[in-house]
Amino acid sequence: MPAKQTTRELRRRNRSALLSRLYLQGRGSRLELVDSSGLSSSTVSNVISDLIADGVVEEAGSAESEGGRPRTVLQVRRDYGHVIGVDIGETHIEVGLFDCALNTVATATYPMDGNLEPSHVAELILAGIAEVSTSPVSILGVGIGVPGSVDGDELVHAPTFGWRGVPLVKMLADGVSAPLYVDNCARTLGQAEMWRGAGRGSTRAVIALLGVGVGAALAVESDSYQGVSSSTTEWGHTVVHAGGLPCRCGSCGCLEAYIGAEGILDRYLALPGSEPFTAQDTEARMRELAERAERPGPAAETLAVTAEYLGIGIANLTNLVTPDRVVLSGWVSLSIGHTILEAVQDAASRHTLSYLRDGTRVELGQLGPEAVALGAATLPVMRFLANGG
Repeated sequence: MPAKQTTRELRRRNRSALLSRLYLQGRGSRLELVDSSGLSSSTVSNVISDLIADGVVEEAGSAESEGGRPRTVLQVRRDYGHVIGVDIGETHIEVGLFDCALNTVATATYPMDGNLEPSHVAELILAGIAEVSTSPVSILGVGIGVPGSVDGDELVHAPTFGWRGVPLVKMLADGVSAPLYVDNCARTLGQAEMWRGAGRGSTRAVIALLGVGVGAALAVESDSYQGVSSSTTEWGHTVVHAGGLPCRCGSCGCLEAYIGAEGILDRYLALPGSEPFTAQDTEARMRELAERAERPGPAAETLAVTAEYLGIGIANLTNLVTPDRVVLSGWVSLSIGHTILEAVQDAASRHTLSYLRDGTRVELGQLGPEAVALGAATLPVMRFLANGG
C-alpha cells in the first residue's frame, strides 16, 4: 500500500508541475516542458498524454523549431471548467464567473446598502452565484475574498465589518455544490495581478487595494505550483501624520484616513467652494470627484493631497520591503488612478531613499473592475493546479 501511495503522489506532483508551467507561463512544447521542469522526456510525454486524455490540456497548433520538425504547442483548455470568484467589499458584493484561463464570462453586482450582517452578505453571495451560473457549466470551485483574516477553522475576522469568527463557508455550504475557499481579498488580488495583471514578470511586488479601506499584499515569485506567494499587511493603518485625522480603527493619522474613499470625499466636502454630490453611493461620488478634478478647484486640490499621501505610503513600503513594482488596484484606483498617477509617482520618488528610488515602478492595476473577484477566483485555480487537474 505505501508504494501505491508514493506512486500516486509522484504522478500528482508531475501533473501539477507541467500543468502549472502551461497555466502560469503560457503555451509550450513538450521539449520546452522537459527543459523547464527537469523531468525526463518520457515522463513529460506520458504525463501530457494523460492530461490530454483527461481533457485538461490540448494541442494548439505547431511552432517552428531550429533545424527540425515543427513542434506541437500545448495549452490548458480554457473550457475544461469554470471558477467563481466573490468580492466582499464595503460598498458592494461582486460575483464573477470565469473560464479555466480566468477570462470573464459573467458578473453580478449587488450594493451592500450599509447592511454588513453575515446572514445578509451570505444571501447576496448565494444570489450572485445563482445569477452567474445559470448556464450548464462545470464549476471547479468558488473562491471568496474577504476584507479581513481567515483562521485555520475558516472563521472570518473582519473588524471593519464588525465580524469576529464568522463561519462564512459553513453558512454558504448548503447552497453551493462546488468546493468553497476563502482568503483575504488583498492577498488573492495580489496573486491575480502577478498571474494575469500588472505584476506579471515581477519578482517582488506590492499590490495595493484602494477602496473604503486600504490594504496591501506583498507578492513574491516562487517556484511552487502557485507561481507566487503572497502575504497581507496592515498598510492602511500605518501612521503618516502624528495627531492627524481620526481613523475608524481608533488611532489617528492612519494612511487610510487620507487615501481611503470616505476620507477623500470628506476632505473635499470640507473645502471652501466644494459642491454637494449628486450621486448617493460612495463609488459614484468618487467618479464625480474625478470629473470635477479635471478643472482647477477644490476637487483637484483634494486629489493632489491624496496623491501626496499615497506617494508617502508607497515610499514607506519601498523603504521597508524594496519591491520592484507597486501596483495600485481596487475601485478607488479605477476611479482616480489615471488622474493622480503621475503625482503619486513624483511623491513616492521624493520620499523614497535615493538608492532605492530607481528600483521600484509604480503602476496601475490591469485587471479592470472585476479585479478583486478575479483574485478570489484564483483560490479554486490554485487547488486545480496543486491537484494536477
